[in-house]
Amino acid sequence: MDFKNMRQALVIVPPPPSRFTLSEWYLNNRHRYKTAEDQQQIAERVIAESDRLRDLIADVTKLNKIEVDTRLEERIKDTEHLKKENELQKAECCKEEEALLVYKERIMDALEALKEQALKICKKCIILREGRLGIDLVHDDVESELLKEVETIEGAQSLLRRTLEQTNEQIRLLRSTKYFLDRDNEDKTNALNIDMYCASLQETSLNLSMYHGIAPLDGSNVTKEEWEHFSKQFIERAAREVNNARPLRSYIDTLLKQITEDLLNQYNITNEAFRRRIAETRETKIKLENEHHETLRQANEMMRNITRLEKAIAEKEGFMALAHTRLGHRAQRSAVELTKDEVETRLIAEVRELRDNVSALQQMLAEAQASLRYLLKTQVQLEEDINIKANTLKIDEVDCMTLRESMNFHAY
Repeated sequence: MDFKNMRQALVIVPPPPSRFTLSEWYLNNRHRYKTAEDQQQIAERVIAESDRLRDLIADVTKLNKIEVDTRLEERIKDTEHLKKENELQKAECCKEEEALLVYKERIMDALEALKEQALKICKKCIILREGRLGIDLVHDDVESELLKEVETIEGAQSLLRRTLEQTNEQIRLLRSTKYFLDRDNEDKTNALNIDMYCASLQETSLNLSMYHGIAPLDGSNVTKEEWEHFSKQFIERAAREVNNARPLRSYIDTLLKQITEDLLNQYNITNEAFRRRIAETRETKIKLENEHHETLRQANEMMRNITRLEKAIAEKEGFMALAHTRLGHRAQRSAVELTKDEVETRLIAEVRELRDNVSALQQMLAEAQASLRYLLKTQVQLEEDINIKANTLKIDEVDCMTLRESMNFHAY
């Protein structure tokens, strides 16, 4: 057997156990008793504390859940209240928007009527009256009132266009407010659904789960005061826009009424100016026609007078020839018979008187012919004036007044 095998064959014998004294034995037993009793007391305290703590935590947990449930109910009520206010204000906004759209149509109808009817007719009347002739192409009251009417219509159009811009802007503001109310309403509806679902959950519900993520579950960064302010500002804005829309509608009512009254008043004034001018023109035309009739009568009478004067002159030539012939024959007397007797004296006087009378008749004939020329010229001028007045009457009474009958100013 070699050395290695010898070592394996060796058996290690353990040392003998320690020996204790009897005192140590008693002391060890007392220590075990004491330790057991101490651990038992500690266990009793732990059990008692555990029972107390478990009961306390159970109560606190129940109270916390009750508190959370109460807060959830309050939150749901607050959200429902603001949501209801939101919906009420949205309904008011919708009503005002619809009303303003009606008023917008009224303004646009008024603008269209003024542009396509009243203004065109007034300007056409002004253009038609440029067709008056001669002396009748005058700056009269009708022209002045027509220009005032155009100015009134254009002023009304300007006011209506500005009011239309204000109406469009107010409609835009109402629609913008509705958009934000809708968004806030959607957010509140979503929040209500979440909170009501949370309120329905109990600790025994089956669809509960534990969150093991690292991001905090409390993602809220808005305070309750900020939430209330944010929610109420849309409601307040909606109320403000509704309050702005109502006076605007009242203003539009007043404006349309005032514009209609102003336009109708100027329309009546212009028509009255037309009537006065037409009556004045007709009266003048009648007087001119009467003068024309009298002038024509005078011209005819003057022509007959000229004929009589010419006839009288022609007749006097026969008497003149008779007197000259007698004087010529009596100049052939001879000797003492060639006497300047009463016959010769009378014949010479007759010739002189005939010559003076013919001269007077010829002068009167020249005056009569000149008067006839003036009468005929006056007749032509009167005819021209009558035609001018007839043209003016046609323009004012037939053309313009017929056009103006289609002008209709009513409560738009």
